[in-house]
Amino acid sequence: MDATIQHNKCRIALDVMGGDFAPQNNILGAKEALKLDKSIEITFVGKRNEITKFLSEQKFDKQDYSIIDADEVIEMNDVPTEAIKSKKKSSIVVGLNLVKDNTVDAFLSAGNTGAMLTASTLILGRIKGVGRPTIGTPIPTKRGGVCTLIDSGTSVDCRPNHLLEYAILGSIFVKGMYGVENPTIGLLSIGEEDSKGNELTLAANKLLRKSGLNFVGNVEGRDILAGNVDIVICDGFVGNVILKFAESIADWLKTKIKSYMNESFINKIKTLVAKGIFKNLFSPFDYQRQGGVPLLGVDGISIIGHGKSSPLAIKNMIFNARDIYSKNLVNKFKEAIKNYGK
Repeated sequence: MDATIQHNKCRIALDVMGGDFAPQNNILGAKEALKLDKSIEITFVGKRNEITKFLSEQKFDKQDYSIIDADEVIEMNDVPTEAIKSKKKSSIVVGLNLVKDNTVDAFLSAGNTGAMLTASTLILGRIKGVGRPTIGTPIPTKRGGVCTLIDSGTSVDCRPNHLLEYAILGSIFVKGMYGVENPTIGLLSIGEEDSKGNELTLAANKLLRKSGLNFVGNVEGRDILAGNVDIVICDGFVGNVILKFAESIADWLKTKIKSYMNESFINKIKTLVAKGIFKNLFSPFDYQRQGGVPLLGVDGISIIGHGKSSPLAIKNMIFNARDIYSKNLVNKFKEAIKNYGK
């Protein structure tokens, strides 16, 4: 695949069969994205009959899309490695091959996450010099920006050089997507001192100190929401635990607020008066705003969405793919990895 060629339009393949509310949410999200940005071309990948039926109900303009038939679906309970081999005509496998063949510029799916991770790595391949692809998840901070957590669940067992790769990829991603010229990087540990941590973090700290990246040293869990660094690096086991805990914060707060409302009529009035404040407070934690997260380190644009993706989430996932493509980030990842250490 030659990702060096840029086109006037960003050609996006969307897995219409992926997610709990497929195909309707996926198609409605694409419809909204096309309405707002004419620089996007959408290819729906999935069961043609189901796609055509829903499109006709929506009175979709035929000039806005194309369809690639894929009559198999990798279900959420399928074992990823087995499903990829046995379901060659699945929407995930077919869609990623479109990227590999340079028929489209990006593939998006809210389907089986493990299958997306495995298939993206096997079909697109890793960027030369990348040991393990990774996912970076933006977490809102009290400063109003985001701290990107890498890795947030791709690989539960990492080596020190993998954490260094995450830092290189993360620096390019944060600079390109968020406009941070020289992102600060922290290594998640149990203390700020370089001597604190397990064997992995101790060895990774030494590599990062010599890397030439804007590495500020070890950071602790509290530094993530505080926004003390732009990027926090950790292995996928720890990162996924942090991510799931962070996702639970908003639900916990909502439950406590409802309990407070039920205590008295006066409390209910107070809460209703502050409704707008609470809405603004919770909005940064809404996954729909991000849409999906790209798999960093594979040779192409592969974006993984939430299984419960709404049309809004699908729309924003499409816009993420557009931005990654327009900023030419895949080639920038390649250059950064190739030139590292020279």
